Amino acid sequence: MPQPEPTPRLILASASPRRAELLRQIGVPFVVAATAVEECRGTDESPRDYVLRLAREKSRAGRASVPGTDIWSLGADTLGVIDGLVLEKPRDFDDFVGMMGLMSGREHSVLTALCLSGEGAEFSDVVETRVRFRTLDRALMEGYWNTGEPRDKAGGYGIQGMGALLVESIHGSYSNVVGLPLETLAGLLERAGIAYWQTGMKLGVSGL
Repeated sequence: MPQPEPTPRLILASASPRRAELLRQIGVPFVVAATAVEECRGTDESPRDYVLRLAREKSRAGRASVPGTDIWSLGADTLGVIDGLVLEKPRDFDDFVGMMGLMSGREHSVLTALCLSGEGAEFSDVVETRVRFRTLDRALMEGYWNTGEPRDKAGGYGIQGMGALLVESIHGSYSNVVGLPLETLAGLLERAGIAYWQTGMKLGVSGL
């Protein structure tokens, strides 16, 4: 008789399919407990402080939603920054074109904050990657928008998809631009005593 699989110790406090896929990539058993956190930047809040606060709030909300003492909740948030302006998900086509115009032929930052919350302990970090775009014309912007891909992406593009065609170069973590810097996450998981590379388990359960 097959042995029952252990209950995953990690909660992914996010509905992002990209983050779930990255966790599967490194073999981390987890369950999803998406959280609703208001994303509103404070007047004097720096982009770094803002993204870290959101990751912490998501992580803590996920942890509070699941009982148990040996459970950890992973919260994450990603945003783009250029000229001190925060680039979140585009509100509409005009907002998208404005962001693309700012990034065209230039370098911008992608910040992802991670927070791992457990019983009486919390680990967090913020990772920055520099991304340089090609020079973009209006036709290219319209064509990319019409694919539908930019609408739910921080900064208005997905480097793991068709948005890769906009990118000239990156400096730093690729997975950070996707939304979950695996190099940094590995260290947080190790501090929490959560194993990865557990490829023999059924990964990425879709709910609790």
